[in-house]
Amino acid sequence: MKTQKFLASAILAFTLVFGFTAFAQMAPKKNIVEFAAASKDHTTLVAALKAASLVTTLEGKGPFTVFAPTNAAFDKLPAGTVATLLKPENVKKLQAILTYHVVAGKLDSAAIAKAIKAGKGKATVKTVNGASLVASMKGKDLILTDENGAVAKVISADAMQTNGVVHVIDAVVTPKG
Repeated sequence: MKTQKFLASAILAFTLVFGFTAFAQMAPKKNIVEFAAASKDHTTLVAALKAASLVTTLEGKGPFTVFAPTNAAFDKLPAGTVATLLKPENVKKLQAILTYHVVAGKLDSAAIAKAIKAGKGKATVKTVNGASLVASMKGKDLILTDENGAVAKVISADAMQTNGVVHVIDAVVTPKG
């Protein structure tokens, strides 16, 4: 009997401690830029944000929804594209591309799914640069289609940050022009 009470107490204590620790870890402690800077998969994105002078903006209050391309996504671009975009004379074009990955407001995957359902399979979201992205589902995958018809798949959703949410994508999306 004492053993059962001890085990029950130990399980309860473990659950309370583990539950509190898990909850504390879930609470966002970083802003969107800090999140990207801490990720080994987003070094190209961080370099691009710096070159485009967008760090301060994305460290701001927000909220923002960011579709964050990985390094591998940038690597899919034609050879030399990233190096060319990072040059000071191309800052406006780089800003246009990067702000095409940002939506004002906090759209988690549930909100996007709800909009897709309401739109009978598609939801159009207006990006910070004024252009639109179309969100849809392909099986269980959330897909973004840019204005040029290129697609990116969300490979990791709902990374909640202090000033918004980050969805990691496998391709760079670009506006027309």
